[in-house]
Amino acid sequence: MRKIIVEAEMSIDGVMGGENMDFWNQIFKFHSPDVQDYLDNLLFMPDALLMGKETYQGFAQVWPTREGKMADRINSMPKYVASRTLKEPLSWNATLIKGDVAEEIEKLRQEAGKGLLQYGVGELTQTMLKAHLVDEFRLLVFPFSFGEGLRIFDHMGVNTMKLVETKTFSSGAIALHYEPQTSV
Repeated sequence: MRKIIVEAEMSIDGVMGGENMDFWNQIFKFHSPDVQDYLDNLLFMPDALLMGKETYQGFAQVWPTREGKMADRINSMPKYVASRTLKEPLSWNATLIKGDVAEEIEKLRQEAGKGLLQYGVGELTQTMLKAHLVDEFRLLVFPFSFGEGLRIFDHMGVNTMKLVETKTFSSGAIALHYEPQTSV
């Protein structure tokens, strides 16, 4: 069975960037070589990506124009996209998840392979949490506050997590590795 890993990068006050370039400009200041190594290693753990519509559209505009180890990996990986409004065919080695999203992701999870990775947290994450499909959260917390914006677990209710590992980077960023718990 493949693991489902959700990765998110956020400010210390829990804000995620989305399409806010001011946020990403702050984050990238803290992408020290050890943070980049961590992200590279994470990208090579799974064999496919899970995405919601917004992440898919944003990534599909940026990554095909880039070169290098990370870009080659992201561009070559199969992508499974959850959306109620996108229509097939999708570009960029992507497949639209049809029908019940949780059921279809469970089927993907049961396939042989290394794992499935979702970048960012949103409605797809909420759907997977409710269906107990998320195996790990890999959260990168950066040492600045942003003050406004989408917060990582907005509208997701109470979710208990077990801390598995922490890692501190030279830039002051911290990686938090959690496993969701199904009971308190």
